[in-house]
Amino acid sequence: MPDKLKYFFLLLACVCTQAAFAQIPTNNNYPGNQQRRVNLRDTTTGLNGKTLTNDQQLDSLRKKRDRKKDSVVFNSKFIRVTNERFLKDSTQLFPLDTGIYNFENYSPLLQPRSPKISLGNTGLPERNLLFEPSRTIGFDVGMHELDAYMLNPQDINYYRARVPFTQLYLVGYTGVKEQLFKITHAQNVNPQLNVGFNLNFMGSRGYYSYNSILAQNVSNVNAAFFTWYESKDKRYNILGNLIYNNLKSPVTGSILDDSIFVSGSIDKSTQPVRLQSSFENWKGSGLYLKQFYYIGHIDSTGTGTGKKTILPTQRVSYTLTYNTRKYEFLQNDNDYYNVFPDYYYASNRSRDSLTVKHLQNDFSYSFYLRSKAEKATKNELKLDLGLTQDIYSYSQYVSDTTLNQYGVKVVLPLKVQGTSFQDLTIKGRLSYKLSDRIALEANIQQIAQGRDFGDFLYDAKLTLAGNNKAGKIILEGYSQSSTAPLVYTSWISNHFIFHNKFSNQKTNSLSFYYINSPLKLDLKAEYFLITDYLYFTAQENGIDAHPAQLGSAINMIKVSFGKSIAWHRWHFDNFLVYQKTDYQSTLRTPQFYNYTSLYYKALLFRVLYSNIGVDVRYNSQYVAPSYAPGLGQFYNGQNVTFSSYPVATVFFKANLQRTNLFVMYDYANQGLFSKGYYTVNRYPQQDSMLKIGISWTFYN
Repeated sequence: MPDKLKYFFLLLACVCTQAAFAQIPTNNNYPGNQQRRVNLRDTTTGLNGKTLTNDQQLDSLRKKRDRKKDSVVFNSKFIRVTNERFLKDSTQLFPLDTGIYNFENYSPLLQPRSPKISLGNTGLPERNLLFEPSRTIGFDVGMHELDAYMLNPQDINYYRARVPFTQLYLVGYTGVKEQLFKITHAQNVNPQLNVGFNLNFMGSRGYYSYNSILAQNVSNVNAAFFTWYESKDKRYNILGNLIYNNLKSPVTGSILDDSIFVSGSIDKSTQPVRLQSSFENWKGSGLYLKQFYYIGHIDSTGTGTGKKTILPTQRVSYTLTYNTRKYEFLQNDNDYYNVFPDYYYASNRSRDSLTVKHLQNDFSYSFYLRSKAEKATKNELKLDLGLTQDIYSYSQYVSDTTLNQYGVKVVLPLKVQGTSFQDLTIKGRLSYKLSDRIALEANIQQIAQGRDFGDFLYDAKLTLAGNNKAGKIILEGYSQSSTAPLVYTSWISNHFIFHNKFSNQKTNSLSFYYINSPLKLDLKAEYFLITDYLYFTAQENGIDAHPAQLGSAINMIKVSFGKSIAWHRWHFDNFLVYQKTDYQSTLRTPQFYNYTSLYYKALLFRVLYSNIGVDVRYNSQYVAPSYAPGLGQFYNGQNVTFSSYPVATVFFKANLQRTNLFVMYDYANQGLFSKGYYTVNRYPQQDSMLKIGISWTFYN
């Protein structure tokens, strides 16, 4: 058959050639034939009839080529991306990630190595499932239940885009229970200046009664405009972004029926909740500008890909941050089911709010000493010195009934507390790189003046790297002392009032971390010693959540192990965590956690790079925390331990040129071991659901 096709195409070419020559007259007596000969001149002849040289013919062909439409196919190779943390010591750019690894784990609640518990669906209050201490010092409001959905300056990526870059990302769910939509756009105005924006929308509906009520729907919006400028001589850089957040999270106070997964078949739309129209609303906006300038000689080193990384010898930087954040709780329901322990102002509704304004000025100077060897990574000494000024102002309001000038009772916001203060933090960092295999680093952060005087964070890290097959070892230790958050010490709202004085919480930690990239293996062992631990608790079987401080020291051991195995087209990714503490009733986390992903790689229809498999999450039993509406805190309430079973997700994900997609059935094993599960007391998790996600990328 192929030989016959060849003869067919040859015959077709001959016919076409004959037809083409048939259009050219050959009769010299044909009228106007002389003129046609001029138009059909030989391409080697110029306008004056002279024969063109070889160089002239080459120039002519080059002009024809240049006049043709550009046939370059733009792709991800024309886009480079970076983040602020990769610009601390040099300008580092990375290829755009267009793969599908972990693509199905879109939710911030279900990240394989940082799982969270929540009140149900995405967008509701959340908390880490595993023990993950915060390594920050200074002023802290103490409200973190919606942190996973916030967009912060450190989350912004910056681009070098030779062509405009746009990415659209959409996740949809059965029955429109939840939706996620993201837009990212970036383009270079000129080779030095890049601008872009992020726009994220998240929405979800409750599973239980009154899910058509607007107040029970999650409605989150994140928006950011960002820019990055780098001078031609690579000495000056400025990063800037404007960020806006508006998070609305319903607070139902849990469902009434605590046995929905024990009884027979139920209609979730008929299951009443304790609060129908109450919610939390976080609003925030901010400006972020970071400038840094390289002084003195600038070294460079090759990366093995033909590109060079700029390595300065001195650097000065200045960062300006200004943001406002407003935390609101709005109770629009009568408390028929005793959700709240007390009422201090209004008896039928609440309008609690806290507004925090933050201005930060950060100055730093960096000095580098390097050997004159060809590889600049040998014998490098770096010293960073910095000073940070934080200025805070906050005001707290409640809703109260009062008489106006006409003697009529009205409900107005009442300011119950507010103040302004500042902190001055001294920062230092000393690092020494003996070679590309041995590095030592020490960090110091100390608040030297202000409200939070005495807070500190001392950190030391030693990196020992072998050859490519041996991997590397990271030994790290830190000591931290941090002031109690505002919600623990001075809090006034309609349902909760606290005036406490607590000692600084102190954490000391040592860790061993082994990474072997060729073997796709990592192992980490951590030890924590926590004194004066701060947490929320309540009286036995009570709902009066209040802050407390543990007088005894807490010991915690945490071991994490990750391994990926590939056999032909089969892949097995596994992550295990074991953690043990002598105060399990206070630190309510499971002892064992496992995430497993088993999938098969295939090329479908010769164009569709796809993975077909299953993800399984499992954690051992633990005493579930409770949640305090109106306070926004997970606390140690009733000693309730739920049965624990694996949760499986069957998925198909694929890549087709500029498009990634996934189709998955979450909680596919519902009904096999149980009808449902809990992670927080009285708040059931999502049912099984079909989810579809797609990401489009455009380079134009």
